[in-house]
Amino acid sequence: MIRAAALGLSLWAAPVAADEPCRLALQLGFDISASVDAAEYRQQRDGIAAALLAPEIISAFLDGPGPVAVSIFEWSGRFQQHVVVDWTLVTSQGDLVAMAERVMAQQRASVDFPTAIGYALGFAAQRFAAAPDCLFRTIDISGDGANNDGFPPGAAYAHFDFAGVTVNGLAIGGASINILDYFRQQVIHGPGAFVEYATSHDDFAAAFRRKLERELRVMILGGLAVPTGQLPL
Repeated sequence: MIRAAALGLSLWAAPVAADEPCRLALQLGFDISASVDAAEYRQQRDGIAAALLAPEIISAFLDGPGPVAVSIFEWSGRFQQHVVVDWTLVTSQGDLVAMAERVMAQQRASVDFPTAIGYALGFAAQRFAAAPDCLFRTIDISGDGANNDGFPPGAAYAHFDFAGVTVNGLAIGGASINILDYFRQQVIHGPGAFVEYATSHDDFAAAFRRKLERELRVMILGGLAVPTGQLPL
């Protein structure tokens, strides 16, 4: 079904040369803690898959200078991080279709665990060791609650290697009071970091698409690919 839906886009989605330098290593981590029910989990999963096949997202992946490397993982408690899509160098629309299919086929890895954002960040930081060598590195964490298990985000930033890493957030309203302020003050980190906001899980798909397009947008300065928000002031 996903492959059939994507065929109509194939006429204009030109591939990226695989031998060009990777411009961005991007990790997408989504919340499957106990505050996320089964319907909300499906909204996140389906929203991510739909975003990967949206025309503007395909264009943002393939029109830039060099490919983007992507990994997607679920997270909840201290030791509940599960890789859904391992590092994939996106050089064609087919790579995005394959990722979307993998996301849609995913069965929730855990259900009744708390919210360990610090551990999720530490997990993601260590996974860059297995990533392709890219000009920029970004972690995207989505969630609907504050850290309530294990060390907080600040401790992760103090004890793991986040040099040159931007951490963006997608704060999901509805389950926690002041979740947007929490993400702004405690979660995002590094050059050009920003928070996208979904008023509830019903708004997740649209917010995720906005966030992903912003992360992929690039400008060319002096022959270098510079993600929007990481421009020198």
